[in-house]
Amino acid sequence: MIKIINKILIFFGILIIFFISYMSLIGLETKRFNNQIKTNLKKIDSNIDIDLKQVKIILNPIEFNIKIKTLGSTIIYKKEKINIESIATSISVFDLLKNNFTSSNFKVSTKPINIKDLVSLMRVIKKDLKFLVLEKMVDRGVLIANIEFELNQNGKLKNNYIIKGLIKDGGIKLLNKKEIKNIDFNFEVNNKFSNIRNLKLSYDKIKFVSEKISITHFKDYFSIKGQIQNNFLSLSQKDIKNLMNLRNDLILDNLEFSSNNDFSFKIDKKIKFKNLKFKSSLNIKNLSIIHDYKLKEYLPNLKKEINLKDHTLIFDFKENNLLVDGKGKIKIQNELEEIEYFINKKKNDWFFETQLDFKKSPIMLDFLNFEKKDESELTLVFKGNYLKNKGYNISSIILKDELNIFELNNIILDKNFKIFSINSANFNYLDRNGEKNILSIKKKNNDYKIIGKQLNAIKIIDDLLFEDSKGKNNYFSKNFNLIINIDKVLISKNEFINNLKGKLKLKNNEVTSAKLVSEFDTVDKLVFTIELNDGKKITTFFSDRAKPFVKKFKFIKGFDEGSLDFYSVKSDGISNSKIKIYNFKLKELPLLTKILTLASLQGIADILSGEGIRFNELEMNIENKKNLIVINEIYAIGPAISILMDGYVEKKKLISLRGTLVPATTLNKVIGSIPFLGDILVGKKTGEGVFGVSFKIKGPPKSPQTTVNPIKTLTPRFITRTLEKIKKN
Repeated sequence: MIKIINKILIFFGILIIFFISYMSLIGLETKRFNNQIKTNLKKIDSNIDIDLKQVKIILNPIEFNIKIKTLGSTIIYKKEKINIESIATSISVFDLLKNNFTSSNFKVSTKPINIKDLVSLMRVIKKDLKFLVLEKMVDRGVLIANIEFELNQNGKLKNNYIIKGLIKDGGIKLLNKKEIKNIDFNFEVNNKFSNIRNLKLSYDKIKFVSEKISITHFKDYFSIKGQIQNNFLSLSQKDIKNLMNLRNDLILDNLEFSSNNDFSFKIDKKIKFKNLKFKSSLNIKNLSIIHDYKLKEYLPNLKKEINLKDHTLIFDFKENNLLVDGKGKIKIQNELEEIEYFINKKKNDWFFETQLDFKKSPIMLDFLNFEKKDESELTLVFKGNYLKNKGYNISSIILKDELNIFELNNIILDKNFKIFSINSANFNYLDRNGEKNILSIKKKNNDYKIIGKQLNAIKIIDDLLFEDSKGKNNYFSKNFNLIINIDKVLISKNEFINNLKGKLKLKNNEVTSAKLVSEFDTVDKLVFTIELNDGKKITTFFSDRAKPFVKKFKFIKGFDEGSLDFYSVKSDGISNSKIKIYNFKLKELPLLTKILTLASLQGIADILSGEGIRFNELEMNIENKKNLIVINEIYAIGPAISILMDGYVEKKKLISLRGTLVPATTLNKVIGSIPFLGDILVGKKTGEGVFGVSFKIKGPPKSPQTTVNPIKTLTPRFITRTLEKIKKN
């Protein structure tokens, strides 16, 4: 009997072991629990329904519960459907024996789900405008996820849920009509944080990758931080234009770069961004900047295309503050140069500092008569700030090399880069002529004081006396007075004046009032004035020494002695000038020598090329309008010869002059033959009967042609002008 009982027990034991093994490893399939699963899901939301196939039951003998799993189900929410790979839950064996189907934990694995369909489902569930916007933005993509969650005793979702999965081939349309494409990543989400790993995406032609992006969940917002980078990429002008909006006068092209970027920000439930921080390491292999900057007067070989090469930059952005720190090579003219720069943006204000080394490129500062040669090394350092809608405040500009230094402090520029004010400036440099210039500028109220030891003023004198400089040097946006006190001023090669003092008034970048006085020595003086009278600009200039200023005219050589008196009236862009030179001597005048030789007045020609011809007075009446100089009259009278001439000169194009030249003996004979008046003016002197000549000079400035004709009778005009001079003297 005992043996029979033992056999029965062994049989049932084997049967139980077999049953447990079968239920643990293979399980059973049944539809018995379909209604219970539906009921549990409806506890979450009454609108949820599920289309279940058979349910598979697997026993877990260790935890003494039963795992229930369904395959190939479909969750339905208000007619929106999501295909599910599997749904699994577990219940206690004791609850099952009591016929009490109560499950609190679920594991859901999805089939590939169209993200757009998922967003549509979320919009139906949440009825939130954000999901409507998101539904419009999501273009494509597939999601696969594993979801674990638990329900409390009231059937509500606990906060210990975990969602893991991946997204493949996602696409988002942005509000600017651009699109983020090829979005791939793995993700993990729970109640406290979310992680995105192995992210890949592309924006236009730029491909980005990221190892990890972390999202921390708070009550009212999400905190997001991560890292993203891109490898070297080439972008054309069209690509760059599609990425960003630039000013019409600035075009970027041929960009080759890579970047490594760290970022963090907060986003609230209304999709508002806060506390944005962005730090980027950028390597620019090449970038072309096509511009329309008018800087030829400073950079003579300036190209329309500026090239950046091998630049390393750090961008650090925190809310409204931006730091940019970079260095590399830049090609502005013909050669690559080194540049370093630092930019700091605080709200609407910009602060900047730049150092640019001009080792091979020329620099011109025409207003200072300075030019850097290609072989010298010149460093430019400037720093300052830009105030929105106000202009630029340059705290300092320093341009220096081994021999020269230009230093300006606290320069305020308007929006058009014109100078509003300068606090101070110091210059110590060699100019184009190799002359030393040492001077400083200091501002006081609306006056600027120029104090200096030495200045080369040759170009300044040319501009003031002989050039129409209005609008040429359009550097200033404000009118001001200039007070001058310079010890030594070079006015011509090897000729100086001392103690130059005076005051100039500038209005609309033009000198409207001036009075300058100086001295060659204790006897010879120099005076220069400008004044406005009834809309006319009147300029006067007197020098006891004419030679330094007459030397400007290259066709006059061997000029000596004499004094100069200049008077000019300018109105409506036309200037009428009168120049008088007294008691001077000419040694060389190529055109005059040629005329005398052609006229067979060889004796006078020999004097001109030898010791020189003396003149008592020369008077020039000139009308100047832009590039046309009309010579109404040039009259010179001297003991040996007298000249009367008129014509015009088109700058760099044409010279056209005509005149009369008469030896003094002939002139005296003709005037002496005038009854009564001739006896009074010249007495009974008689000449040798030499006639004068008329001449014409016409042609290009570098090669004019000269023709000469003898004359037997002097024109009344010539005699009249001579009589006027004789009576005056």
